Amino acid sequence: MRSPVPVVSGLLRLRLPVAVWILGAFLLQASTVDAQTDFFDSLESTIESTRAALLANSTTCRTVVSSFLARIEEFNPTINALVSSNPDALSAADELDRRLAAGDSAGKLFCVPVLLKDNYEAVGMNTTGGNAALAGNRPSVDTPSVKAFKDEGAIILGKTNLHEMALEGLSVSSFGGQTINPYDHTRTPGGSSGGTGAAIATSFAIFGTGTDAVNSLRSPASANNLVSVRPSRGLISRRGILPISFTQDSIGPIARNVQDLAIALTVMASVGADEADNATLLVPPEARGIDYTQGLDDGGLEGLRIGLLDGFWNRTASNETTPVNNALASTIEFLKSQGAEIINVTESIYNASAIARFDVQQYEFKEVLNNYLSSPSLSGDRPTTWDEVYGSGDFLVIPAQYSFINNSKNSSTADPGYATAKQGIENLKAAINSTFVDNELDAVIYPEQKNLVVKIGSPSQAGRNGILAALTGVPVVTVPVGFSQPSQDAPIGVPIGMEILGLPFSESKLLNIANHFTRLRPLRKTPTFANYTVEMGSFASVPKMQPNVTNIPPAYPLGVLSS
Repeated sequence: MRSPVPVVSGLLRLRLPVAVWILGAFLLQASTVDAQTDFFDSLESTIESTRAALLANSTTCRTVVSSFLARIEEFNPTINALVSSNPDALSAADELDRRLAAGDSAGKLFCVPVLLKDNYEAVGMNTTGGNAALAGNRPSVDTPSVKAFKDEGAIILGKTNLHEMALEGLSVSSFGGQTINPYDHTRTPGGSSGGTGAAIATSFAIFGTGTDAVNSLRSPASANNLVSVRPSRGLISRRGILPISFTQDSIGPIARNVQDLAIALTVMASVGADEADNATLLVPPEARGIDYTQGLDDGGLEGLRIGLLDGFWNRTASNETTPVNNALASTIEFLKSQGAEIINVTESIYNASAIARFDVQQYEFKEVLNNYLSSPSLSGDRPTTWDEVYGSGDFLVIPAQYSFINNSKNSSTADPGYATAKQGIENLKAAINSTFVDNELDAVIYPEQKNLVVKIGSPSQAGRNGILAALTGVPVVTVPVGFSQPSQDAPIGVPIGMEILGLPFSESKLLNIANHFTRLRPLRKTPTFANYTVEMGSFASVPKMQPNVTNIPPAYPLGVLSS
């Protein structure tokens, strides 16, 4: 009889390679899972695609955030869109990963990276408005819409550059330098929310925020092949926003697609009435609590009656105006082909240059800025009055706005000109309502800018048409309508956008129109220089941003208020 010892020994020798193979297979599977969860392609990603990846366990929230940080590190040195980062972004992502592991993925914006224009207050980051003198302005509470983002699971990645104090559209500031258009590096990105526009176009976040006192949500969307919404006055609280004008200021989102835009607007508007912003108290109850994603796909373009504002074009042919006119002409033909009826609106009151005389910013700017800077929720080494800001020497005002700042110093809402302008605004509101009713219109369209977005170093962002909505407080959704011809500076052309304007609190209808239009006529393109997936490293901490202020054009001297 054979000894059992050799038999057992033989079996062990036989099973050893099998055990090694099984262990190797297990480790390979584990490493494959780790490799899968260590990758997320943030390029042109959406709220839906991010959520789907997280729920499928193919990535983690930390990986999602790291993917965007990698794009920022790769491309921000070229376009100079960001001024600061949120040091808590990765730790916030880790907390969401713990929730996800426990089966909790609640929140409309669960692990959605968001960028804020640097005039929104957010705890952990200073609020500068692009002004170097305000570099130490530190808030202790979030703007209500920022709190709403966080409550829905969003990750705030950082702050974007803007035209200083949101006063123009070139997106150059003493704190952040000059932001560059990602489609043509010789041009501005629009503004004043140009940092957000350039950043979202380059996939630095899924969406971003802006403010708008004349054009500033719509100009960057137009110039960066994006969509945006300037909501009806009062729909979203402006508390915690570095202000210009309580009559004209508005805040809202900028995104790459209408679905994400609608989700962002839903969250921002969920704040509701706010006693700190009287305009929110005048919103009708039926305009509250709306989910703007509902009904996006309902109906179609057929049967819509759309007004075309004849006075908002520059018909003079040139290299800067002809591409815009051609893009809008093509858009009109497309709308007609889809069954929409185009009605020419020729009333003389609709002239952007003439309407501008009702602009009340210079009467309100000093008062609202003084009120903001005196807020007990702000601290830090900073000016506390308008006079201190513009007496510091640490500011940038473009020469075209010297008169505005100098007039603001001594103007107030007690001036006779203010009452005249406010009456003009009321007349304009009545005219819009009559135009819609008399022509049975669903919306009105016109180019956001009569010419291509201007070159870096230009005197101003000329030719924009945003003043109509800014004065009257009616909503506008901006959509892409094409590009100029490609050139050496603009490999796929310069983006061109169109405004879709409606009556107060018609955001749902406007988003529905925009959704059908952008899906039937998809024109979104990634900037050529950034159209590739960035290899993602491992981030132990959030990289600090260092804005480039050495690129400020010499045409804009610092600390100067006269020629």
